[in-house]
Order: sequence, then structure tokens, then C-alpha cells
Amino acid sequence: MMGKLYLCGTPIGNLEDITFRALRILKEVDVVYAEDTRHSIRLLNHFEISKPLHSYHEHNQEKAGKEIIEKIKNGDQIALITDAGMPGISDPGHDLVKLCITEEIPFEVVPGVTAFTTALVGSGLPTDRFAFEGFLSRDKKQKKQILERIKRETRTLIFYESPHRFKDTLKQMFDILGEREVVVARELTKKFEEYRHGSFESLIAYYSENEIRGEIVLIVSGSAEGEEAEVSFDPEISIEAHVNSFVEGGMDKKEAMKKVAVLRGLKKSEVYKALL
Repeated sequence: MMGKLYLCGTPIGNLEDITFRALRILKEVDVVYAEDTRHSIRLLNHFEISKPLHSYHEHNQEKAGKEIIEKIKNGDQIALITDAGMPGISDPGHDLVKLCITEEIPFEVVPGVTAFTTALVGSGLPTDRFAFEGFLSRDKKQKKQILERIKRETRTLIFYESPHRFKDTLKQMFDILGEREVVVARELTKKFEEYRHGSFESLIAYYSENEIRGEIVLIVSGSAEGEEAEVSFDPEISIEAHVNSFVEGGMDKKEAMKKVAVLRGLKKSEVYKALL
């Protein structure tokens, strides 16, 4: 009789966020495969789960994937977990699901918490339409190309970032995307959970004097461009005339400058200089 693969969500910080279903399955399966066995053994030990634990990560997923498929064909029940969150979401798992589909291997997804949905809900930015980009490329050229591609995306944008790349990423986003509403969410569900709201400009200034630690989710408001009501301006109109059009409509001049900066993908300082 063929076994089954279970893709189980695990906590992103607070261990109480694991589901009853995930715990039951982890206790019932024959073998658990994990992204980092050193990390996952602490989770299993906490819940007094004793199972054979093997690694499945980006460097061995082809070999380990074949091993998992063979075990399932021989009747084993297998659970796949990652260090935090859902398998396949910025973590190993996608290739194994594809392999199961190709090999007609039964599998179940056991839902759990994910950092990017948690951060989005707590950000205060629009949640009805969003684009999750995960970790941007480490290659500077590719990273720039990706940001250029999504520059006019009107949906809320969500990224993962590491502390050592965070400041450079903020600056590069500001240069390419222009001024936006930004939320930095870090250490989600943990003791020092924090949501910091601001603009690229204000957050760059803040983090130039304050170090950031922990796992980071960066939520960025979508571009105002593409929204019919806000892009109907003549592209040949001057920045000054564009600002004045909002002021004449009753908007505060400072807010009008911010609005024009967002619409045109400019820094507020560039709009200010154009008005001198």
C-alpha cells in the first residue's frame, strides 16, 4: 500500500501557533524531513515527538526528493517541514510537490502560519490585492531589473529581507520605486515583534542610526500609476502645474507634493527642487 506526503506548516516564532492537525500528523508519520534538522529537532523535542529526522534542502533536494518518493511508494508516511512557515513559500518544497504530481504520489498540505500574510494583515496597507516577491536576487543587476519590472505594479508589494542587506535594499527601492508608504515588520509572533511605519525616506534615516535584527518582512504600497483617476494627467505637464492641480482641488501643498512624487515615481526632494 502506498504511503503519503504531508507538507506541514510550522510556527514562525511562537510555538503555540502550530496546529493540532500538524502535531497529530508529525506524531503519526514514519519519517520527518526538514530544511535544517538542527533547528527542527528543537521543535519536535518541545512537543515530545520522536521520529527519524532527515534533511531536505536546496542543496540536496534532487537526491532527497527521489529518496522520499521511493519511501512513499514502499508505504511510508512522510512529513516535510521547514524552519518556519509553509514548505514551498521561500523555502524548499515546490520541487517535491511537482515530483509527487509527476509520479502520481498522494500528498496533503497541512496549512499553517506564514510570515508574509501575517505581516500584510498587520501593515495597514491594502490586503485585497497584493504581490509576494519573496527574497530579491542577491545579484545587483537582477535585483535592479526586478524592481524596474514591478515599478508600476499597483498591488501592495511584499518582500522578505535579511538584516545585512536590508539598508541597501531600502535605498535601492527608494531610487527605483520612488516614495511610497512602507512598513517594516520583524520578529513576527516573537517577544520583540515590531511594525514600523513610514516612507522610504524616513525609514532610511531611522535605520541609518538604528541597527535592525531578526527576520524581516518589507511591505510597500503599490504604485498610484495605473489607477485611472490618478494617471489621467498629461505626461507633458510640468511638475509645478501638476502640484498646483491638486492644490486647486483643495489638497494641502505638502500632500500634493507627496502625491506627485508617488505618481511620477520621483523623490519628494526632486519635486521640491522643481518648485524652487
